[in-house]
Amino acid sequence: MLALGFLSTREAQAADPPSGWVKRVAETEAASNEARGHYTYRQTVTIEELDDHGGRTGEYREVRDIIFSPTGERTEKFIGTPTSNLKRLILTDEDFQDIRQIQPVLFIPELVWNYEAKYRGEENVEGTDCWVLGVRPKQILDGQRFFDGMFWVDQRDCSVIRNEGQAVPQRFSSRPGKENLFPHFTTIRGKVGEHWFPLHTHADDVLPFRTGPIRLRMTIRYLNYKKFSTDSTITPR
Repeated sequence: MLALGFLSTREAQAADPPSGWVKRVAETEAASNEARGHYTYRQTVTIEELDDHGGRTGEYREVRDIIFSPTGERTEKFIGTPTSNLKRLILTDEDFQDIRQIQPVLFIPELVWNYEAKYRGEENVEGTDCWVLGVRPKQILDGQRFFDGMFWVDQRDCSVIRNEGQAVPQRFSSRPGKENLFPHFTTIRGKVGEHWFPLHTHADDVLPFRTGPIRLRMTIRYLNYKKFSTDSTITPR
């Protein structure tokens, strides 16, 4: 769906992070991913088509709960029926895959080998000193989805508190209906217990389709995190 620029970083002035920090980031992400697997939460998704003046011309909306069955199996349940009156955008399987796997991306060890990782400087994010880690996939095979962008990593414990980038690959084509473009997005995390979980994803961009550009705005919210059978507390940023 889009393409915006990354936030600036202070590469020249920044001190290098410690040796092995990328491995530690991945290990911290794995711990967060494992912990998140024991939580229920509600996910709301809104994708809006916008005209040249920012007015909404169409919308897709869904609400689903990530819950546990009586036997303890983690599952998803729609709240109501997804609604759509999109006029030009056609949501694809890749869009829904990205909503579940790329927008809340977790840089876990089993994925690290797929990426080139590069230190991009340091930046203070709302009072937190962060190292900035840039990643891009080394190669993409048919059917695979990856993240191309940056992570903001808390220097104190190597926790990712923010990521910004784009799902890839994009698919450009001169054949009508064969293009598949994806937005640049930012995901903000908040602390739930000892870990940083996705709280909010936002995208506002223009997709350059050959039939004409389409501006969209996407908002994903992750609400009411609760540890299975035990309430947890979210500390938003």
